[in-house]
Amino acid sequence: MKIKLILALVALTVNSTTIMAQKTIKQTAGRDQLGTFAPKFAELNDDVLFGEVWSRTDQLGLRDRSLITLTSLISQGITDSSLTYHLQTAKQNGITRSEIAEILTHIAFYAGWPKAWAAFRLAKEVWTEDTAAADAKAAFQREMIFPIGEPNTAYAQYFVGNSYLAPLSKEQVAVSNVTFEPGCRNNWHIHHATSGGGQMLIGVAGRGWYQEEGKPAVEILPGTVIHIPANVKHWHGAAADSWFAHLAFEVAGENTSNEWLELVSDEAYDRLK
Repeated sequence: MKIKLILALVALTVNSTTIMAQKTIKQTAGRDQLGTFAPKFAELNDDVLFGEVWSRTDQLGLRDRSLITLTSLISQGITDSSLTYHLQTAKQNGITRSEIAEILTHIAFYAGWPKAWAAFRLAKEVWTEDTAAADAKAAFQREMIFPIGEPNTAYAQYFVGNSYLAPLSKEQVAVSNVTFEPGCRNNWHIHHATSGGGQMLIGVAGRGWYQEEGKPAVEILPGTVIHIPANVKHWHGAAADSWFAHLAFEVAGENTSNEWLELVSDEAYDRLK
């Protein structure tokens, strides 16, 4: 009897946890636009379609529901404000600019070319900022011979803004190309070593900054070489108005380690010109 009771309590706990974890979608568009004219339709739209169907994220994730909805609307030739809304929702649900371009291209072959053209026109408006950022990134890549690389997710917690990492060599000397978006910089940090150690930076493209604790910031341009001794607190990153990339050389030493410290404050960073 006790075992059955315990199992029942466990099942109830799991079920309650699942329900609590399930995201509920809040929607008021129906009542805002049709609340007095068609109250029942408004209720079904807000409470059933979104409040229940869209909220069943334990059955199907929001990203997948966005994909299904976009495909359905575009296939029917619906390219009005409702499609714009669902494109915006898809972006919020994690669909990127490059992904929506591929999704609409795929839909075009099954739903029709003119429908895809109409959808692309709306999608470009929704992902405008992403398109501008992608164009700026592509333009910066053309300025240098080294790749920008992948988002620097492993160290993102130690950076303000977005950075990218492209390992170039792991043999003899570890070398990476590090790219910073405008305004991006890493936290204050120290390359510890009992002997040897430290780091060397060489500017590759754009404009950036390097600063040691207690000293003025030094501008880094293409070709600028920065020697960072071991056990010296410092930071480096892009200028506020420029993408920036540098090669980072790890200097061999004994008992080496990196210590990440506080971020560079906006107040201190904004004083740099």
